[in-house]
Amino acid sequence: MQTNGIQLHYLDFAGGDTTLILMPGLTANAHAFDGLIQAGLNAKYRVIAVDLRGRGLSDKPETGYGMADHAQDILGLLDQLGIQKATIGGHSFGALLTFYLASHFPERVEKMVLLDAAAQMHPNTREMLASAMSRLGQTFPSFADYLELVKKAPYLTYWEDAMLSYYQADVLENEDGTVTQRSNPLHIIEAVTKVLSEPWLEYMQNVTQPAILLNATDEYSLGAPLLPKENALATVAMMKNCTYGEVWGNHQTMLYGQGAQEIVAAIKDFLG
Repeated sequence: MQTNGIQLHYLDFAGGDTTLILMPGLTANAHAFDGLIQAGLNAKYRVIAVDLRGRGLSDKPETGYGMADHAQDILGLLDQLGIQKATIGGHSFGALLTFYLASHFPERVEKMVLLDAAAQMHPNTREMLASAMSRLGQTFPSFADYLELVKKAPYLTYWEDAMLSYYQADVLENEDGTVTQRSNPLHIIEAVTKVLSEPWLEYMQNVTQPAILLNATDEYSLGAPLLPKENALATVAMMKNCTYGEVWGNHQTMLYGQGAQEIVAAIKDFLG
């Protein structure tokens, strides 16, 4: 789909009358939510999962990875889909983008589904993301080699086949059988730099839309969760209309297996 001067790729899972727009994490792609689909999320809702610019099959412009750029992409997507006001959510970076949209364009956001993101993450977040960041832009001898490296990540304490589509979408297969990680590290670094410059406390205090924040408190790396429970609760407390929920797993594994089932159940309770 053409939006905001780029081609934006998304997955459309048919379901009920309510449309739920989901946006993935910092280095992730739209298939990050396949575990939620497997757990039955689209049995009740139409789910639109987006490859944010620079990720997956979406265009990868040289610059333009601030929150305002991402927001305009999503607003253009809503316009093209004929959706005036949507339930919007996301995981990690995608949840922060949800906050941004709700704060700056409240007339377009009905409700918010926030998966493991808050005004303040763990103070060592940059170091904790080093494993995921180290793969960006790299070429590997084969997809099997890439997957072997992926499975060594400290946060991947659980594996199920629903994860495979996510990692397949993460790479481009070259003619010689090698695979290259699709995201350019310079684009992701720009996104990180710009996301850290936003006044998140101000945004979160101002949003009034009903929201649910689901927090995975198991260890992600360096002996801690990426979003400590006390940080998540602090964000919920400062918001005007937000419910807190704790789910199984860590920042990555929460999207699969038992974590996915608990997330889907919580979303259904929240949205009705």
